[in-house]
Amino acid sequence: MNNIQSYILEHKNRFLNELIELLKIPSISADSAYSPDVLKTAKAIKTSLEKAGCDAVEICKTDGYPIVYGEKIIDKTLPTVLVYGHYDVQPPDPIDLWDSPPFEPVIKKTDKHPEGAIYARGACDDKGQMYMHVKAMEFMTSTNQLPCNVKFMIEGEEEVGSANLATFVKNNQEKLKNDVILISDTGMIANDVPSITTGLRGLSYVEVEVTGPNRDLHSGLYGGAVANPINILTKMIASLHDENNHITIPGFYDNVEELSKEERAEMAKAPFSLEHYKKALDIGAVYGEKGYLTNERNSIRPTLDVNGIWGGYTGEGAKTVIASKAYAKISMRLVPNQDWENITKLFKDHFESIAPEAVKVKVLPHHGGQGYVTPIDSLGYKAASKAYQDTFGKTPIPQRSGGSIPIVSLFEQELKSKTILMGFGLDSDAIHSPNEHFGIWNYLKGIETIPLFYKYFTALSQ
Repeated sequence: MNNIQSYILEHKNRFLNELIELLKIPSISADSAYSPDVLKTAKAIKTSLEKAGCDAVEICKTDGYPIVYGEKIIDKTLPTVLVYGHYDVQPPDPIDLWDSPPFEPVIKKTDKHPEGAIYARGACDDKGQMYMHVKAMEFMTSTNQLPCNVKFMIEGEEEVGSANLATFVKNNQEKLKNDVILISDTGMIANDVPSITTGLRGLSYVEVEVTGPNRDLHSGLYGGAVANPINILTKMIASLHDENNHITIPGFYDNVEELSKEERAEMAKAPFSLEHYKKALDIGAVYGEKGYLTNERNSIRPTLDVNGIWGGYTGEGAKTVIASKAYAKISMRLVPNQDWENITKLFKDHFESIAPEAVKVKVLPHHGGQGYVTPIDSLGYKAASKAYQDTFGKTPIPQRSGGSIPIVSLFEQELKSKTILMGFGLDSDAIHSPNEHFGIWNYLKGIETIPLFYKYFTALSQ
């Protein structure tokens, strides 16, 4: 790929400004109040793909938010790369913890990002990383260096479980036919320690409701005589882990993949400082399942976490009340071989079984997906590794991620192709949190590296 660095330098300011304009649109798929903004973002992505050189671009309707599809087929005998990304973002709450408004992007320099980082919701997850592929495409087409065919599938519902993507994929297998799928929705170890994600955890997400009396009650008149749903809910949740932080749901671990000592030893070679980890999070100690290291707990082990809990009076001042209802949202991150639908059923059955007679319990499954592991001997992984070697000057480390992209296993099932996860974000980029950001260096390094993947994948495929 000739002149890629000079091309990026020449167009750097435009690349940044285009991303900033995209980040200004609050494409929050979880909140219907932002529906016009989500649709506006889809149109912006369509325009960007057209300008980047795609010959055919369309906004494909679904039962939810649309999928933007684009392609450039230069020779049907050449390999085809399918790029997946998403244009929707997480809700920015809690707003008061942001240092700057989440949809008014600002650039700030930090110790980890001396060249600056863009602070905005979606900066890293996934608008910034998705847009790297659009700009990489622009470089290859404008300089006549695109070595193979390319297709784009950018959806607007990833942050709410990709409910309509499965139907779209199943109904458009010929349109989406490819030789490899490329995704940048993950991260790497550090800017000087490149890594390629080779494993993702699965996900089961549920909401629980505990109901006691038929109305809110005066805590003086009824306290001690009637079950308090908030008290009951917290006890039930607490019982889901034992003293070793082992999940107590019967059958939960039945299909968990146990890595060998050799595999765990290889994982331990990745650079990691426990002291830096604690300092970055401002915690006095780590916490998790007994018998496993921190980097194992957050990648190769399943987890159960409360993501939100509420009930009763939470306004200013005091109100002495026993709430009628209490609620919680709970997610379980799963490892390969754990089926998310089976885990959801196990959770539902167990949670309902441990409820005392004084309350009624409902479990509402939301969404989920299977875990995924990609082999490091595939052509796609080899091509990605060679691309990183060229731009970073060192061989990337294969790394399992604690995050989930539920549709990756679906892609392999329906499209029969492997997925390569080339992420350029950092763990410290605060995705899903206030002050999310994405380093300018990382953004531009992604644009530089991605075209080399195309080059090497095409060469290795012939």
